[in-house]
Amino acid sequence: MESFFHMKERGSSTGQELRAGLTTFLAMAYIIAVNPSLLAAAGIPIEAAVTATCIGAGIMTILMGVCSNRPLACASGMGINAVVAFTLTPIAGGDWHAAMAVVFLEGIIILICVLCGLREAIMDAIPASLRHAIAAGLGLFIALIGLINGGIIVNDDSTLITMVSLGSMDNPGYIVALVAIFSTFVLYCLRVPGEILIGIVIAVIVGVPLGVTSAPAGIVSGLDFSTFGAPFLLDADGVMGIAKVVASPVLLMFVFSLMMSDFFDTMGTAFAVAKQGNFLNEDGTIEDIRQILIVDSTAAAVGGLVGASSITTFVESASGAADGGRTGLTSIATGVLFLVAAFFAPLVAIVSTAATAGALVLVGFLMMDQVQEIDWSSRLEGLPAFMTVAGIPFTYSISSGIGLGFITYVVVALCTGKAKDVKPLMWVAAVAFAISFFI
Repeated sequence: MESFFHMKERGSSTGQELRAGLTTFLAMAYIIAVNPSLLAAAGIPIEAAVTATCIGAGIMTILMGVCSNRPLACASGMGINAVVAFTLTPIAGGDWHAAMAVVFLEGIIILICVLCGLREAIMDAIPASLRHAIAAGLGLFIALIGLINGGIIVNDDSTLITMVSLGSMDNPGYIVALVAIFSTFVLYCLRVPGEILIGIVIAVIVGVPLGVTSAPAGIVSGLDFSTFGAPFLLDADGVMGIAKVVASPVLLMFVFSLMMSDFFDTMGTAFAVAKQGNFLNEDGTIEDIRQILIVDSTAAAVGGLVGASSITTFVESASGAADGGRTGLTSIATGVLFLVAAFFAPLVAIVSTAATAGALVLVGFLMMDQVQEIDWSSRLEGLPAFMTVAGIPFTYSISSGIGLGFITYVVVALCTGKAKDVKPLMWVAAVAFAISFFI
């Protein structure tokens, strides 16, 4: 095992990797309940959606661990699953098979881009300042997710922007989230190993008397594979979902749109986890990025194929990396837990999103040290970096924040007479983002 994972070389151990895998799983476990609830709006049976979510995440996370040997986990991405349920399915006349076919096709196209070296080349074309900004922006985004999940930041229609008001102690989840955050902070300050996982466990226990940690609705759940092969299944009229997409210009346009989102969401997530997992080089490049991108691109296509929406590298993977995960064994442990969860989904559901707030907020803090690597006195570095750092959490979208940073970079380069310093692929990416925003 050591010869394959190189745990000692990376300052880790089997126990540390397994613990980090559990931490990542608990931080991601909400997707087992959330993804099926969203896909149900598209007409997908809950049982089938749970099976697709768990099996898809489990297989692709294990594959990520084996192929890249990095602590990255995959699951159905938030955002695209909502697009599948509330946009693509209605456009396809209520046919969720066609919606999954869109996801399948965009995954295939991204995989081709990776195999041709295009996706990796675009990442290499990104200036170091923007790479650091993406990691910092992801830190704020992760922390924001944790605060929202815990009810500490809530929606307030009286303010200019939603989700900018402080929550209330009347909400038990708010109390659990505070316990999760500050217990994790205390453990971190005391340098207690496994502080993130311990913080989650403490919050789950505190949530029992408060009613936040509920008793499981059951123990064992059955499997339903009826969504597998979704793009090639027939609708009521006997038409394959993928055939419907190919014949629809509107659905084909969404293939491009989702491709842009998946393309750069993964890039941002990889930077975030690489920082925590110590495989981000000094120049901002990521070790083993090609293997990571190949698995991630394959995962997107597999998500559409099994009917789980696009499966992508999860930013919550950073919680396991921050908890000591350094190798693919962390991912394998997380993946196995997802496969087990397919049979025991009711038990996994007792870990509330509030209980994981501490993990996400601490990870956000740890990632903010990237801002010191940016030369804020430079207009060409500072302005695009700011738009990226602010854009990711404020738009609640990794790809949108990255797009704002890219577009700002080329505009500032033009204004400061440094256009010749911008690599050609940065121009291509900025134009692609501009088109995507317009669409």
